[in-house]
Amino acid sequence: MALFKRRTVGKPGEWFYCLRHQKVEEGPECRAADRFGPYATREEAAHAMDTARERNLEWETDPRWHDKGKGPDESTDTGSGSGEGKGSGEGEGR
Repeated sequence: MALFKRRTVGKPGEWFYCLRHQKVEEGPECRAADRFGPYATREEAAHAMDTARERNLEWETDPRWHDKGKGPDESTDTGSGSGEGKGSGEGEGR
């Protein structure tokens, strides 16, 4: 007998935004790594990407999260893909 059962059906009234399928779902249909939520309403879930974008911008422009003395150009990742230097490890889990 399994100790943990995988929940296949979500709760009615819980709304999620699936990143993989780019759609709103009632109850978690996809795995947790592929979704935002839960949200109280379908409308909130539909705007999940906008909400995430706004929160990321707030975080990126919050001076409390950057080293003192660095300007905005010095604290952003250059996108070089090397994983070293500026931006390495910043924003993980956002």
